[in-house]
This record gives sequence, structure tokens and C-alpha cells, in this order.
Amino acid sequence: MDKIFICDLRINPIIGLYPGERIHRQGLLVNVEIGLDLQMASRSDDLSRTVNYAEIEERIVALADASEFLLIERLAGAIGALVLEYTRVQTVKVRIEKPRAARHARAIAVELNFTR
Repeated sequence: MDKIFICDLRINPIIGLYPGERIHRQGLLVNVEIGLDLQMASRSDDLSRTVNYAEIEERIVALADASEFLLIERLAGAIGALVLEYTRVQTVKVRIEKPRAARHARAIAVELNFTR
């Protein structure tokens, strides 16, 4: 399966369980791996044969800006569902890193996989 990657997308949602986390937006890093057939797009140079990754990126940012989820797992699920709205997409992997979420680790991350 062919893939499109959105790498290290910076978003700033309200996220977290603790009251202090609910006051200020937190910086997260999102990586999305989109599995789909890109063979026709590679031969035709036609956007209609793929997905518009710039549009997906903007939709993820808008989702994050409007969200107030408690868990990064829930945000990852919402991002996966958003990407699966594109009918050409067969699989999606969403990884979200939350820097400074742990005392001794650089970040805590979750990764969810979705299949049509």
C-alpha cells in the first residue's frame, strides 16, 4: 500500500485531565500515515486521484483548535475518523506526542491504527 505522511504537525489544543492542564493550550506533535493507492496519481499528476494533504492538515489543526478532549487517545481517534472521511483512504496511523507529560521522559505518545 502506498502512503502519504504528515510529519510533526504542531497543534495546540486544550488537553489533559488535571485542572492546570485545562487552563492553557498545550503543544502536541501529530504524525499521520495515510494508506491509499497512489498509482493513478503518480501516472496522471491529477489531484483527484489522491487526497489533498494540505486540506487534511488544515482540518486537523481546526479540530485541535476547537477540541477540549481530556485524553490524547480521544484526540487521536478523532483525527483518525477525520482522515477516514476521505473515501480513497484505506488505512490511517495517528501518533500524538505530548512533550513534558512525564517527569523523566521527553514525551508521552499514543499511536492508533484505523482500517476501512
